[in-house]
Amino acid sequence: MTTERRDVLHSWCVQADWDAPTIVGGEGAYFIDSAGRRYLDMSSLAECMNLGHQHPRIVRAIRDQAEKLCFVTAAWGAEPRAALARRLLELSGFAGGRVFFSLGGADANEHAVKFARQARGLPQGRVVARDRSYHGASYATMALSGDTRTQTQVDAASFGVVRVPPPYAYRCPFGTEHAADCAEAAVQAVAAAIDGEANEAVVAVLMEPNAGTNGIVAPANFWPRLREETRTRSVYLIADEVMSGFGRCGEWFAWQRYGEAGRPDLMTLAKGLTGAHMPLGAVVLSAEVAGRLEHEMLYTGLTYCGHPLACAAGIAALAAYEEGGLIERSKRLGAALYERLLELKTRHAVIGDVRGGDGLFAVIELVRDRATRAVHAPWPMTSLPLRTLVARALEAGVSLAVRGNLILLAPPLVIAERDLTDAVDLLDRLLAESDWS
Repeated sequence: MTTERRDVLHSWCVQADWDAPTIVGGEGAYFIDSAGRRYLDMSSLAECMNLGHQHPRIVRAIRDQAEKLCFVTAAWGAEPRAALARRLLELSGFAGGRVFFSLGGADANEHAVKFARQARGLPQGRVVARDRSYHGASYATMALSGDTRTQTQVDAASFGVVRVPPPYAYRCPFGTEHAADCAEAAVQAVAAAIDGEANEAVVAVLMEPNAGTNGIVAPANFWPRLREETRTRSVYLIADEVMSGFGRCGEWFAWQRYGEAGRPDLMTLAKGLTGAHMPLGAVVLSAEVAGRLEHEMLYTGLTYCGHPLACAAGIAALAAYEEGGLIERSKRLGAALYERLLELKTRHAVIGDVRGGDGLFAVIELVRDRATRAVHAPWPMTSLPLRTLVARALEAGVSLAVRGNLILLAPPLVIAERDLTDAVDLLDRLLAESDWS
């Protein structure tokens, strides 16, 4: 037994079952364990290492910043904090807005809700979120998340959260037959939820524009229609871009796929913001929202918000995306990956649906029976055949991420095209060799 297995309380697992290799290094799309084994990372670990492992530009930026200034609180200025905020506002087109830095995605989402409530002058204002979503694992973000794993731990209503069904076209909760109709029904459910809370006003809608670990990729008409309905009702739209941002979905931010028709009032960031080289999150506020807070006391903040080392990593990460042409590369490789997965679907009856294709993010939904869409194990459990497939892939040096009956593919944007092809070839073979009976 390693000392880590004995001494550390690990997240999202049964402690007695945790038994993983110790990772000691990495390079590009690979990470390396203490025995010297290399693993091709087909999930960017937690869908966060968009720039791959040990990106030299970011490592150098952290080292250089550490030699100048490791830490100062937000009560004082810090050059990397100011520079990163300015660049995020430029990339997002939030002219006149502001950036609040957090430690990660969960507290970014919590702070976005705080800001929306304060800007509207309704500290107990309601927030509409959706079932089968994920916004974090703190108590407030568990309330915001429609996650079956944590729903018994928190009373969403007590946090002012109103939930609606998701735009899950493959298993549409509204019973529609077409993806666009499912999206429209989901938007109307949001509108009805807002209108139904007239006595306790809804201040915001918080949703993921594209990629999420829930495995749902909303149809193309969902986000711009959601923006229309929230704007009509003067309700802020918060885009959770923690996973979908920084090229994961083929744009700097997923909402940009729709241009100004998709622009939210606030967006939350983390993961790809530093390529996971340092913990950092952010809330980007529009000029309108920021203006409402300009002359009010902001009663919030954490010690390490806007940490200089993390912000320096963020500046280097943005430069690495630009210089490597990685946003466009993700779009190109993601489209090719999606077409390849559709081809796999024609040959493997176990594949019920393939989603994604906007960037290097794709979801394969496995079923026991295509006609009925029955699954091998109830959500969010993972069946033995799929667990076995993942283990065999790892033996072959490829690390896959799964959740329930889903395989989530989200490799680093720097992955070599040959490696991406080989990984899909391996998946093709394992799907054929597995016993799905």
